[in-house]
Amino acid sequence: MRTVAAVSAFAALTVAAAPTAATEPQSPLVPLVDAAAQRLQTADQVAAYKFKTGGPIDDPAREQQVIDSVTAMARSDHIDPAYVGAVFRNQIDATVSVEHTRFAQWKLDPGAAPATAPELADTRKTIDRLNQVMVHEMAAQWDVLGSPACEADVDSAIRSVVTARALDAVYQPALAYATRSYCR
Repeated sequence: MRTVAAVSAFAALTVAAAPTAATEPQSPLVPLVDAAAQRLQTADQVAAYKFKTGGPIDDPAREQQVIDSVTAMARSDHIDPAYVGAVFRNQIDATVSVEHTRFAQWKLDPGAAPATAPELADTRKTIDRLNQVMVHEMAAQWDVLGSPACEADVDSAIRSVVTARALDAVYQPALAYATRSYCR
């Protein structure tokens, strides 16, 4: 009986002493990566709208409008517009890939398609707000994005956001793609 109690006490102390995500220092890039994940997650709403209305997934005019907008914000925030444009190109490509994935899933299983979809204009307002957050976070973390620790900070932020947002097998690689050029 004493052995069981001793082992139980040791196990309790070991578990209590184990580091957890909450005790690890948070990456300064979590707010940026979280905004990127939230922006990616709008892909389900956009895809649902386009699927219901029969609209095309690809929208080069809208994509260029976004790139023009974020590069203008970058200039206002005194950061490299070409860098911001490249980051958002990856973000857009990841988002469009999620939309294509959802279309394929719903085509193969129409019962899985959403019954309703929010208005595209409403979802785009959310996207535009998140674009602003992302550009402002890039400006705020400009030194971190150019530091030797950047890759580790991005990886740590991705892990934190994947866990916090419970991102699935579609969104995890999309987030990795969207953030792949963060380190300058």
